[in-house]
Amino acid sequence: MEKPAFKIESSRPIVKTMPPSPVHSGELLADRELAVTLAAKCKTEPPGGVVKVIHVPTGEVVFSKTSEWGAL
Repeated sequence: MEKPAFKIESSRPIVKTMPPSPVHSGELLADRELAVTLAAKCKTEPPGGVVKVIHVPTGEVVFSKTSEWGAL
């Protein structure tokens, strides 16, 4: 099993994802594509929170977006 190398972080609470999954800020994942896909579909409450995927070993931000209102 791969060691988790990617972390999803958010400046505000993650309240909704698509597909529905229990993603929380600080979530560690081994697969970069999965981490970016889940982060891309996250919504924060209140809207406007920044959702990022961090490569843990290097600290590099590999994905970043600002959550907005609207449907996923």
